[in-house]
Amino acid sequence: MKKTFALALGGGGARGLAHIAVLEALDEMRIRPAAIAGTSIGSWIGAAYAAGMSAREIRRFVITLAHDRAEIFRRLIATRAGTFANLLNLGFGSATLIDAEKFCEQFLPDKVPDDFAALEIPLTIIATDLYRRQQVVFSSGALKPALAASIALPALMRPVVIADRILIDGGASNPLPFEELRGCADIVLAVDISGAPTDERRDIPNPWECLLATVLVMANAITAEKVKHGGPDLIVRPNVGAFRALDFLQASAIVRAAEPVKAELKEKVAALLEG
Repeated sequence: MKKTFALALGGGGARGLAHIAVLEALDEMRIRPAAIAGTSIGSWIGAAYAAGMSAREIRRFVITLAHDRAEIFRRLIATRAGTFANLLNLGFGSATLIDAEKFCEQFLPDKVPDDFAALEIPLTIIATDLYRRQQVVFSSGALKPALAASIALPALMRPVVIADRILIDGGASNPLPFEELRGCADIVLAVDISGAPTDERRDIPNPWECLLATVLVMANAITAEKVKHGGPDLIVRPNVGAFRALDFLQASAIVRAAEPVKAELKEKVAALLEG
């Protein structure tokens, strides 16, 4: 009997679009994960896939949107958390924040349902409780608030409140949630898109990019420490480290850069499932 596998998709901003190439490889192999766990953009891509979208459909959705800057801008305007009314109370910084739940409404594919129960593949989403300093795991109930919490990066997006808990991006506590899949399948596959260290870059990022790059440094350290204590059966690392975390308009280039990992993934996954 062929073994089953589960799939963990990590966080990393726009680099997470590399997950699409991994999903394409799985579709080409005609295999589907028994369960998916995701953090931040990994939860978004995972939700679309768990909802029944093919990797090709996800790629088409992302790239079509990325190539329409006017439409992106229109949708982003609709996601602002700030209003003229709260400018006086909270300061001008509040007007630039993105409301993560509105962001979900504007940018999630229509096929993503409102509830975990409607997904075709079981999905686990990771967020972080800001004040308790611990991860929060969602796998049932309302799906879109959980997705919003998982991507709520501080200083860029307003925290999400669920059951009186103040939640932020899952990458702060668990950037690659492979351990959440133990017992769900015979094999656990994880996709790390935090990016390899480089000596080549010397450019100074803007403040937003610097913040996001710092988050990725910390995420990389968390993942490395977790792997020391027992990693997944296979980690694949698409070569997308040259892209910045906010390079979403480079969607086509990111997915193309990740495509070489498909051959390695197919070979190693096939060996694991048949071994």
